[in-house]
Amino acid sequence: MNRYFIPTEEWNDEQLTLAGDEAKHCSRVMRAREGDEIEIFDGKGTSAICQVTSTKREAVSCRIVTKSKSPKINHPITLCQAIPKGGNMELIVQKAVELGVNKIQPLITAHTVARPESADKKTHKWQRIALEACKQCGQNFLPEIAQPKPFDQWLQSADHDHSRLVAALDDNAIHLREHFSKHPPKGSISFLVGPEGDFSKSEYEAAYQSGFQAISFGHIVLRVETASLYGLSIIQHELSA
Repeated sequence: MNRYFIPTEEWNDEQLTLAGDEAKHCSRVMRAREGDEIEIFDGKGTSAICQVTSTKREAVSCRIVTKSKSPKINHPITLCQAIPKGGNMELIVQKAVELGVNKIQPLITAHTVARPESADKKTHKWQRIALEACKQCGQNFLPEIAQPKPFDQWLQSADHDHSRLVAALDDNAIHLREHFSKHPPKGSISFLVGPEGDFSKSEYEAAYQSGFQAISFGHIVLRVETASLYGLSIIQHELSA
């Protein structure tokens, strides 16, 4: 069933109306017709099976048939991601949404190759990718893609989560399973991943001083995108155990 997005503030109890790009996609691309059933979600856990009642290029009206609410997330995950080179951030955003991340904080670190002047444009694109991923995978919680921040600025100002984990090439790093066996997560989780050139020594020290635990993924050095998705996969596995 095709899925579409309408923000929470535009919902009512009986009828929903797709507008803008969502309406065009529904009516022109997917060629929805009166009587068709579609699914609409608000990005905050609510979804509804709806029957199309009228279609126009600018607006598609729907009648709510059934409405449901996804369970509350007990351990929201924030992926704190140093922006990688090329288009790898787009891949990370897409797959992180599929893996149930709740927020992505892009970071500019000492070894990050990024252009700050394009941050707004990139953030908008990443948010759109997150929305499309939600539509495709059935995720009803739309992750926030925060504005990119310099690492030190983010570390000083962020309200860090209960469990703070950093993927680290550090001899003292422990496996994630071992960490969770000693420190079961009690709330939200921050998962920090560096760029291609890794974090600098001073960035690691600052992260450790802020309460981040060094996590190891074994003896093989992983690419940035692999480390991010592998780490999220393990976290979700441990949370569901």
